[in-house]
Formats: sequence, structure tokens, C-alpha cells
Amino acid sequence: MTEQELELDAALESVTHAARDLFDGEHASIRILDDGGDLLLSAARSGEGTDRSPVPFRRGEGVIGWVIEHGAVARLDDAEADPRFVHIDKQGYTIQSMLALPLWSAGRVIGCLCITSHERAHFTQHDEIVGRLLANCAVPQIERARLEHLATTDALTSALNQAQLEPVLDKAMSEARANGTPLAILSMDLDHFKRVNDDHGHATGDEVLRVFAQRVRGVIRGEDVFIRRGGEEFIVVLPRCDLESAAQAAERIREHMAAPIHVSSGARIPQRVSVGVALWDRTETWTELDQRADEALYEAKRTGRDRVSIAPS
Repeated sequence: MTEQELELDAALESVTHAARDLFDGEHASIRILDDGGDLLLSAARSGEGTDRSPVPFRRGEGVIGWVIEHGAVARLDDAEADPRFVHIDKQGYTIQSMLALPLWSAGRVIGCLCITSHERAHFTQHDEIVGRLLANCAVPQIERARLEHLATTDALTSALNQAQLEPVLDKAMSEARANGTPLAILSMDLDHFKRVNDDHGHATGDEVLRVFAQRVRGVIRGEDVFIRRGGEEFIVVLPRCDLESAAQAAERIREHMAAPIHVSSGARIPQRVSVGVALWDRTETWTELDQRADEALYEAKRTGRDRVSIAPS
């Protein structure tokens, strides 16, 4: 991550920190629209639940999606009673009330600032007014972050794009070297994915890729980095992770692909994945580590697919 990106991340986190403190909430987040104007990407979070992967949302989905769709404020006194609210067990914190504010730039909604509370009827009309002011002040920083994010993120899956693999691994290696901690990576490829596109069309193939990305995010840690190499190939960078733990993470991903994927056409797609695992030997370059993980992946595919293969040390 570049110094500029770190500065932008810090600026956005300062907004979520300020929102949480200002309104005495338990969680605050900023979501921004992806390049396609459909997915809501997590840009910054503060408070409870930040140790877990952010829950994915789309335009029109949930309260945040409603705010994006309508460009209006949503103030919920009782979240569970509101038909727009989507209850998600794995988010890691309780929501009883919510204040969600659209972020406007150049006449269009680019994202949403959201604050939640454990208490019902926690937010007032005055909070809504102050929240609008905070959102307006934050938009220039958020728009800069949005453009930075879009430049580094795959629009379909919201994983980082291939160009980020080198800087991510270089940074992870530097930190592992300085801290004396292990580092592992997973190289993943969806088995027989070409058949999905051939039999069901590319739109269905895109749905499968999105669901795969969601399932991966559901089982990796918040500090892990998810990257789309291209096509149906992906990488997960696992800081502070030894070989045994990396192999367990790979197996969790493989197991989560056992359930067929239900797509909008009504079809059930039986999509499986092969995974190669490699532990950094503390001397090799990022390309050498990547190559070993890739070789382990192709060993998994050569020996039958739908399996995990570990690169030799």
C-alpha cells in the first residue's frame, strides 16, 4: 500500500471515528459504490465488528442499499422492525437503531455513511442534521478514496486486482521479516469454470465468481488480502500464518464450495475449487513464492481437482 493510500485510509477512518464518537454509536462505516455502480465496497470502519470481514451489500439491498438507491437519509428507531433492514448473524455486533446518510458528489450518490447503536431510538432529528453536515465535509476525502479504490479493485468480485499482488506481497514480506512472523499464500483456481460460461453464459459465470468471492471472504481473516489474478484465478495473502493454519484456511475455502451456487436463472451450479498453499521460506522473492504456490495449485488440478496441495519447503 502506498503512502498516499495510507493517508487516505487514515482520513476515512478519522471520519468513521468522528461519527461514532459524535453520535455515541457502537459502529460506524463508510461504503462506496464500485465502478459498475452496483456493489457497495467497504472503505472504512470503526468500533465493534471491525475484526470481521465486512458484509457485502449491493445497490437497493438492505438499509445502506436503500440509501444509495434513493439518495435519502434513513433513520431507524427499531432496526429489526424496519422492512429494509437485513439481519446478518456474522456481522459481530448488535444493531437496534441506525442512521445512514447518502454521500453526494457532483450531483450523484457515491456512497453511504452509517452509524449504528445497541439502543432503540438512539438517533434524533438533530443527529440527522449534524450527520448531513459531517457527510458533506467528508465527501472530498471519500471521493479521492473511491477513485483510489476503483483503481486497485476488481469491479466484479471486489478483490484487489492483479497489479496489487507485488506491492501487497512486498509489504507482507517486509512486515514478516521485521516481526519474525510467518507468511503464507493460497493460489486458487475454479475447477472447469469454462463449462459454466459455455453451458450457462458469461452473465451466470460472473454470478459464480461473485459468490465464490463472497464465500472466500466469509472464511478468511480480516487481515488476509484477497486478490483476483485474472479470470477464475485468485490469491489470498495470509500474514502471520504458518503452514498448518494456511492449509486449514485452504480446506475451509474448498469445503465452502461444496454447496451448489444458486444463480438468478434458477440453475444450481456445482462449482468446486483447487488450492495451492505455499509458506514463505524467508529468502525467496515474491515471484518465487507466487510460483511455488502456483505449482502446488497445478499439482492439485493434475491429481484430480477439488483438493488442496501444499508446496514442498
